[in-house]
Amino acid sequence: MSAGRVRKEIDGALLDFVDRQRPGVLAISDQLAPMLTALDELLAGGKRLRPAFCYWGWRAAGGEDIEAARGIAAAAASLELLQASALIHDDVMDASDTRRGQPSVHRRFEAAHREQGWRGGAAPFGEGAAILLGDLCLAWSAEMFEVSGLDPESLRRGRRVFDLMRTEVICGQYLDMLEGARGAGTVDDALTVVEYKSAKYTIERPLHMGAELAGGGPQVVDALRAYGRPLGIAFQLRDDVLGVFGDPTETGKPAGDDLREGKRTVLVAFTLERATPAQAELVESRLGDPALDAEGVAQLRTIIEDTGALAACEEMIERYTAQARSALQVAPIAAEARSALAELTVAATARRV
Repeated sequence: MSAGRVRKEIDGALLDFVDRQRPGVLAISDQLAPMLTALDELLAGGKRLRPAFCYWGWRAAGGEDIEAARGIAAAAASLELLQASALIHDDVMDASDTRRGQPSVHRRFEAAHREQGWRGGAAPFGEGAAILLGDLCLAWSAEMFEVSGLDPESLRRGRRVFDLMRTEVICGQYLDMLEGARGAGTVDDALTVVEYKSAKYTIERPLHMGAELAGGGPQVVDALRAYGRPLGIAFQLRDDVLGVFGDPTETGKPAGDDLREGKRTVLVAFTLERATPAQAELVESRLGDPALDAEGVAQLRTIIEDTGALAACEEMIERYTAQARSALQVAPIAAEARSALAELTVAATARRV
């Protein structure tokens, strides 16, 4: 089964579910159409990593091919609605202007408020609309999972992981926000955020969920988690590097946006740990400044490189990726699943600045 075929099945299940929901939403009021349009445009992008890892966790644990298995595409695709919820809410919390190269959801509704000349503040309206759409995506993710077509026993096993996954990502989001407010986190503190906000949620739990849906035994589940956890950390560390040094045409966000948002990433923690007092003072004074211009971004990038923080982060990515590859090599899974997961390892970590 090719990655393209899996992606096509997951996309089809996702779009079919949203299309089935559409008439019920519009029956409430045709004024809800912009909400659905915003969701459609958000769902049109993305790498579908979480559904892909869920599907290959299913196959690794003995699940059938996606063309033969009833319901696995829909169960895996439900994770994309969970991701949409997380992205929408994350952009509100970070005051992000863009997502996947387009205006973030709250900015879309803020602009609509201004264009229509409605009463009250445009910004609170945009944020409120985005929070509600994110909540809708969260509710729909659970509904899509439940009506996926998998048998009740499979759903019962997978639901435990799905519930845990949602708890972990919400707690990770809070810890991320807390680190930004406290402003004095260590590398270990930043790694805790990485693990719960992204690493488990992006790779480890989707693999775990897929394996449980297939009825995989503890040996397979443990092996997939041993592979998924370090890969998830490497994935987020790569994302953090791209958030500072990435090409906007690739990331879908302005260059240095994580610096404007004041993200207390591992990269920033390494920088402050190794900086001179003067460098640390400059970083602290500019980090989280929404008006940070291109010159300010370049200044902070130079400090990050000069302190060796970028090199340290790259070394950490390589170390966690190597750990994931080693775990995958000895995992008691079918050759097809091992090959597909090896390809996903590259997709998750091999992006360069």
